[in-house]
Amino acid sequence: MKRWMLVLLVAVLVLPVSQEALASSRKKKKATVEKKETAPAQTEYDKLLKKPGKVTATSNFITLHKLNGKLYFEIPLKYLGREMLLASTLTETSSDLIGGTVGYKQQNPLHVRFVMGDSCLYLKKITTSATVDPGNEALQNAVDRSFSDAIVGKYKIETYNNDRTAVVIDITSLFTTDVKDFSFLPNMGMLTVKGDFRSDASGLDEIKSFDDNLVVKSYMSYRVSVGFWIITLLSDVPVTGKVTRSLVLLPEDKMRPRISDSRVGIFNTTKQHVSTREDGIQVYSLAHRWRLEPKDMAAYQRGELVEPVKPIVWYVDDAFPAEWKSPVKKAILRWNKAFEAIGFKNVMQVRDFPKDDPEFDPDNIKYTCIRYLPSTTENAMGPSWIDPTTGEIVNATVLIYNDVIKLLNNWRFVQTAQIDPKVRTKKLPQDVMEEAMIYVVAHEIGHTLGFMHNMAASASYPVDSLRSASFTQKYGTTPCIMDYARFNYVAQPGDKGVKLTPPDLGVYDYFLVKWNYQPIPQAKDIWEEQATLESWVDEKAGDPRFRYGRQQILSRYDPSAIEEDLGDDPIKASTYGIKNLKYILPNLEQWIEDDADYSHRADLYKSIANQYFRYITNVSYNVGGIYLTEIKEGTPGERYVAVPKDVQKASLAWLLNEYRNADWLSKSPLLKKFPMGVDMTTVLRIRLAGNLTKLKDNVVLSAYIASNPYTVKEFLNDLYNGAFESAIKGKKLTDGDKLLQSTLVDLVIAPLADKKESGGLFGLNSAYAPSLDEILAYDLDPSGLVGRFEDQLRAIEQEHGAGFIASQLRLDEFGAPGYGFLQKVDTKAIDNSTVYLIDLAFKAQKLVNSKLATSTGEDRLHYQALAAKINKTLKNNK
Repeated sequence: MKRWMLVLLVAVLVLPVSQEALASSRKKKKATVEKKETAPAQTEYDKLLKKPGKVTATSNFITLHKLNGKLYFEIPLKYLGREMLLASTLTETSSDLIGGTVGYKQQNPLHVRFVMGDSCLYLKKITTSATVDPGNEALQNAVDRSFSDAIVGKYKIETYNNDRTAVVIDITSLFTTDVKDFSFLPNMGMLTVKGDFRSDASGLDEIKSFDDNLVVKSYMSYRVSVGFWIITLLSDVPVTGKVTRSLVLLPEDKMRPRISDSRVGIFNTTKQHVSTREDGIQVYSLAHRWRLEPKDMAAYQRGELVEPVKPIVWYVDDAFPAEWKSPVKKAILRWNKAFEAIGFKNVMQVRDFPKDDPEFDPDNIKYTCIRYLPSTTENAMGPSWIDPTTGEIVNATVLIYNDVIKLLNNWRFVQTAQIDPKVRTKKLPQDVMEEAMIYVVAHEIGHTLGFMHNMAASASYPVDSLRSASFTQKYGTTPCIMDYARFNYVAQPGDKGVKLTPPDLGVYDYFLVKWNYQPIPQAKDIWEEQATLESWVDEKAGDPRFRYGRQQILSRYDPSAIEEDLGDDPIKASTYGIKNLKYILPNLEQWIEDDADYSHRADLYKSIANQYFRYITNVSYNVGGIYLTEIKEGTPGERYVAVPKDVQKASLAWLLNEYRNADWLSKSPLLKKFPMGVDMTTVLRIRLAGNLTKLKDNVVLSAYIASNPYTVKEFLNDLYNGAFESAIKGKKLTDGDKLLQSTLVDLVIAPLADKKESGGLFGLNSAYAPSLDEILAYDLDPSGLVGRFEDQLRAIEQEHGAGFIASQLRLDEFGAPGYGFLQKVDTKAIDNSTVYLIDLAFKAQKLVNSKLATSTGEDRLHYQALAAKINKTLKNNK
């Protein structure tokens, strides 16, 4: 075979294989190229979030990403525009005094929504203060323009997620900077708390996200200062708080609101209604209430007991002392009796803190909890938070401070030891402690159901009925446990079978539940429902058990609507109470054992003295007092009525008699075993003398509105005759006489003295404003800070006058007119007391100068000092 033929043959044989191999090789290369071409490029979303160290909390709501100290929200587009509540709860604090209260939301939750902007998301605070008639599009557009949402945050859109159904924003600043709407530093009423935020000691902590809510925890640090007016009380104290911010999605299907009635004590939110049906914008308010709807409306309307669609579930803190858990749970469930009366069953439900539920967080706004706080504060609180659109309560918290048990021990002893041997111990027996604890917790639970204090309730019961076994066993001490009607201090040692505690629930508590929660399905809208609700209140008008008396903080006009009182006659009730204190005090040493250093007995003695001061002050409110009642046209009652003249005169005479005979308080031999100090009789007389002279301003207004007035002239003459009784009758003066005479002289020469007038805020006089002693005795500043800084505040009050401390109180107003705390009335335009004071100054001058010639020793020195003061003042004003 030719060589060239051989080469050709080999080529022919090899070529198919080579071409096939070549083709295969090309395919592989093509495949490789194609594979490289189809691999997705890394997206902006991946570049931003797919990094080492990232922590993600995934949910169907908002997914959270925490990375390198930053927090990202991945918000589905479908949730833009949806209403949410953003709340901040204090989880831990380095100072329970000025660092806030664990478990408490110091600020109201923000009602917000995220809205798409130009390359950003706006966080807007929703404005819900104005409403219009449904269907009035023109008015709605006008309201929308004048009441638009406020922007509280702007966040750049960092990227979309990979399927472009959600946007990602860097929202770190909302949780790691000093946002005032989230501050956990307490509002201490009259005390100013300022926090200097420390960003270098603050930062993110845990994140969680669930189907309708999320949780972000942060550490926030401050240097805190506390002041009053222009005085600094604490300076530059380091405080760190761990806070839990929770964002919860609100339902689109809103609860039907319920319009408030100022004659019923329900917390409420004020609204303005713009309508062509009325001239002028109308102010109304919505009641705060849980959304309770029957699962089976047909069965409910047939009168069957029906469970609600959504019960009120309470989670009980696992930190409670074991012996407290049972009364706490019983107190919550006690309210089911009132709900059963309106057709609901199992409304109030109780669960322990879950041990194995990863979603549960007691500081998440989604969960309603009752918390235990290891604090020396002798108090408890029951706040709640709402959807501002409707007034629907979406979250509540009850806070029980450890030392409330100490308060209960003291209350129970000083108010009932005369009749109940079981409380004559250092520590309350378990059954008595449980009974008292149930009352305290049930009262706070009532607040979380929307119920305000009703301080007029206990005044509806005749005093002597409180000594009746049959009456008290049926009704307790008050028709409403939302009053501060503690234990039965009226009951005397010989009274048998008398109930010593408030009722489980009073008749007014049942009425509150009915008014706030009974469905009215036949009403087509809230305005038609309002007519039915008003008719329920109209039916009760004139019955004192259903009268609502607002708590009086800034001004205390009404002696029938105050804290810590019982019965319809302050003189009679206080007389019984003082008689009991005089029985208890001599037995204090033998009743209390296991008290080697006498510290517990000393504490009880102080409680006896404070109780005595309250009994005296209860009566003092009669002098110049004005009964206040919310009324409606066509129903019984008057809006304001002066306390009758004879009651005022009798009250002043009673007060002067107690002033003279208060020495029993300091005659106990037990006092020598207590730490050294000024005896309580002297302290009490100083307080009472100041309060007696302050009543002049109250009498001015009371006389002005009365048909048969107890005039300022009569009051001042009665006070003068009482103060100078011993001098007029030629008797030897007691230390009490000297103190009261000196105080009265200061009062009568005040119009002529070269002094700048002191008193309340903006130059208003101090009429009806509580003194510092009243603020403390009646717990008008529950923060406890006033008690801590009592000495400093007392010095300020002495300089600026009684009522000045109260004038600085900063308190929330609850809703529309008729609900807010009572303000002071400026009586300067009707105050003609100066002429009578000057007349008494000359009268006192004549009396005192006459005594200089006949008195001797200490009495002469006293009269000499008074004469010098009066003569100098009158001489300088000739």
